[in-house]
Amino acid sequence: MAEDTATVRTGQSEEKATEKREQARNSIAEWAVTILLLLFGTTTLVQAFVIPTGSMEDTLLIGDHLLVDKLAYSAPGPISKYVMPYEEPKHGDIIVFRYPGDITQTFVKRVIGLPGDHLKMVHRTVYRNGVPLNEPYTYHKFPYDESRDNFPGAPSPFAEGLQAQLQREMLEHNVVNGEVVVPPNSFFAMGDNRDNSLDSRYWGFVPRDNIIGKPLLIYWSYKASTEDLAGSSIGSLVHHMVDLGEHFFTRTRWSRTLRIIRGFPDSQLADHALPINKGNPDP
Repeated sequence: MAEDTATVRTGQSEEKATEKREQARNSIAEWAVTILLLLFGTTTLVQAFVIPTGSMEDTLLIGDHLLVDKLAYSAPGPISKYVMPYEEPKHGDIIVFRYPGDITQTFVKRVIGLPGDHLKMVHRTVYRNGVPLNEPYTYHKFPYDESRDNFPGAPSPFAEGLQAQLQREMLEHNVVNGEVVVPPNSFFAMGDNRDNSLDSRYWGFVPRDNIIGKPLLIYWSYKASTEDLAGSSIGSLVHHMVDLGEHFFTRTRWSRTLRIIRGFPDSQLADHALPINKGNPDP
């Protein structure tokens, strides 16, 4: 019995050591890709992007300036597919994409559903293919709201134009037994700030062709308002420039500078899945 226990402990130690080595290799690979993109990247490989709203808090903050890897999800060529790190979006990935309701706008959200997934949300808990997920990255600022924190439900009364049309089509054609079924070549994306995120609950699915890439690195983070960052008026621009001149050092979030952005791998989501019999969380 003692020998068996020692063998188990040795096996566990070796497994943990292997896991640590794998994590170290992954971190080295991430930094290597980051450095290569910074040194040799052009607009075809990397795109700068600033977070103007709080829909991804606290993962990404208003004023985070990102470098977006446009290569990761691009279509592989006949030769390059063997040497370049192409991939498909996975559960837990953070993606940057053209907003289906207005492709001139760029959104950043987290992938919750892949093609074929069955999704619903009950009392803020997301169920994917019947399994309730514990999502440690989510953020709730406001009290529980039945119309917002359960999905699918009635169409949003605030949706207008193409957004309302996309939401209506999803609810009419993609709901089976109270769950949304993600269609082929599409993804279901949600913001980490579930109380304040205009996401797939309100305008439907992200077409595969709309995905630009994934955030790679926060190269600078500055505490600013949504009005300054998203405003298109001359007044907003002038105010932001004056604010930068006066408060660059005090409002720069130095601790977020050069921070690599990682998704939340599906293996970790599985590890953190809630038990089926778990009661509804408090609002």
